[in-house]
Amino acid sequence: MEIRVVLVDDQPVVLEGLESWFRPQPDLCVVARCVDGDEAVAAVREHRPDVLVLDLHIPKKDGLAVIRELAAEDLRTRVLVLSAALDEQEALEAVRLGVQGVVLKDATPGAVIEAVRGVHAGRQCIQPELLKRALDSMLWGEASRRATAELTPREAEVVRMVATGLHNKEIAHRLGITEGTVKIHLHNIYEKTRTSSRVLLTLYAQAKGIV
Repeated sequence: MEIRVVLVDDQPVVLEGLESWFRPQPDLCVVARCVDGDEAVAAVREHRPDVLVLDLHIPKKDGLAVIRELAAEDLRTRVLVLSAALDEQEALEAVRLGVQGVVLKDATPGAVIEAVRGVHAGRQCIQPELLKRALDSMLWGEASRRATAELTPREAEVVRMVATGLHNKEIAHRLGITEGTVKIHLHNIYEKTRTSSRVLLTLYAQAKGIV
């Protein structure tokens, strides 16, 4: 299956380098190259790519604004953030917005290519060291320590299933409950763990040793 990709970076040399990495790969096809946020949104609207490889620090409309706009328009392209550097808030906000891939530009070509494939397949492709400080600040406070203790055995079981990639329907089937009950459990879990997405919850579970 061909993976259609849009590349976004304000440096043409970076765009050229990325495309040169992807060009020999039989399953990757670059359908557009963009140098700012406006071009990125327009390219996604036109080409409906499978994966958007996006630098957050771009002109006219930064990467986070691009992600928000795509979500508002229900454009379901998966996003791989590829930046030279991210601060804690940028990294967390990207994950909160549903980004499944976050990789630094010093990664090897092979790592970037595999991240594109992983994001396309629905896997979480986030360099652990990249989010460590941000996750530490979010997870290791006193409130968070109390939250872990407050999880019921059933909630902890749901967290473990989410962390293994199961969807609500699959969780409901395994636990013998309705999807509505699963959603109620997840709502309570998100409040207790101070997380807001399945990706953040998975990272939380890994950091806390729940999985």
